[in-house]
Amino acid sequence: MIAAIRPVQSLLLAIFMLMAGSGFLSTLISLRLERAGAGTMAIGAVATAYFGGLVIGALRAGGIVRQVGHIRAFAAFVALLSASTLSYVLLDHPLLWTALRLIDGVCVAGVFICLESWLNDRADVETRGSILAAYMVALYSGQAVGQLLLGASGTLPAIPFQIASILISLAIIPLCLTRSSAPAPQEATAFSLRSLFAASPLGVIGAVTTGLMLGAFYGLAAVHVRRLGLNLGATASFMMIVILGGVAMQWPLGRLSDRYDRRAVIVWSFAATLAVSIALSMLSRGGLPLLVLGAAFGGLSFALYPLCVAHSNDRLLASERVAASGRLVLLYSVGAALGPMGAAAMMTLAGASGLFLFIALCAGATLGFGLWRQLSSDPVPAPEQQDFQIVPRTTPMASLLDPNTADHLPDGDTT
Repeated sequence: MIAAIRPVQSLLLAIFMLMAGSGFLSTLISLRLERAGAGTMAIGAVATAYFGGLVIGALRAGGIVRQVGHIRAFAAFVALLSASTLSYVLLDHPLLWTALRLIDGVCVAGVFICLESWLNDRADVETRGSILAAYMVALYSGQAVGQLLLGASGTLPAIPFQIASILISLAIIPLCLTRSSAPAPQEATAFSLRSLFAASPLGVIGAVTTGLMLGAFYGLAAVHVRRLGLNLGATASFMMIVILGGVAMQWPLGRLSDRYDRRAVIVWSFAATLAVSIALSMLSRGGLPLLVLGAAFGGLSFALYPLCVAHSNDRLLASERVAASGRLVLLYSVGAALGPMGAAAMMTLAGASGLFLFIALCAGATLGFGLWRQLSSDPVPAPEQQDFQIVPRTTPMASLLDPNTADHLPDGDTT
């Protein structure tokens, strides 16, 4: 594996630094807005703006990359993201921060498109799995480590934003100094949503629901646990444990889904997410139960999206999987953009517990749909299922890294 990732180590370092710098901003911004007296709906709107920016960037940033090239586009997106990060200290106002989070989302999507297409260009059929695994490690470890910066402010509120801007800016250096040539511009192929839903209704609904749940979590979880009385350090620990729990559980659940009816694993995962979410909504203070349930929630909810992608791939032709996986990423992102507002409305009605009540409602509805699908259609026999693969929920370009699509990339390109 080390030999496989050596040609892309500068890209992986850039990903780690970017996520360490930007991965905790959703948590930090939610906490700062609450401290400034912003209402739950305003905090939800700011979180929605970020995921809305991701959708816009995923749809539009590829055109910029094709026009100016990967290195110039990457530098431009990173520079704008760094400037936006510093701008939060100018004024604590939800309207300004909503606009900044929209910009952040567009820039992060642009950065991911640059990096993921570059990683795909450096991968071949033999190394694709190792490169994707290393990418996921860099992505999640950077996001988890970044949570520790929440308590770095001390008496100077601007410090976390300044540290984030520094890390984001430094991410340009590995790519600017790399000897690896930039890839040729790529354009994702299209796949209609109607065709995707006809092939895999549970995969589509599951992807959207997972976006709703995780968008709500990232946007408002910090507010929820602060209202339980946790300090900044404990809040950072909770967020980090959820992320690490998500990393730990994806592979075991995926292997289980390879051996049995994958729909059953998805249904049981939604059922367990429902139970854990209800338990989290009933907690009135922090402590070990919160951390244990948080790890379980991360492990279950983070696994749902790659399980839904794998289930969809089981029901698609090999030549359709790249385009379909790209559509699933967009569906997840749309769900993530809607999730914070739905959770904010529930928290306005039910208090802090409303966040996990909203997540439980989403999980319960999809559980019911999944049970209906099990009764109304036949499963794909386990020997005919594709091997499970952990995939990122970033941009459609990430679908090109999936080893299950390695032999069927657009135009026959396998590198």
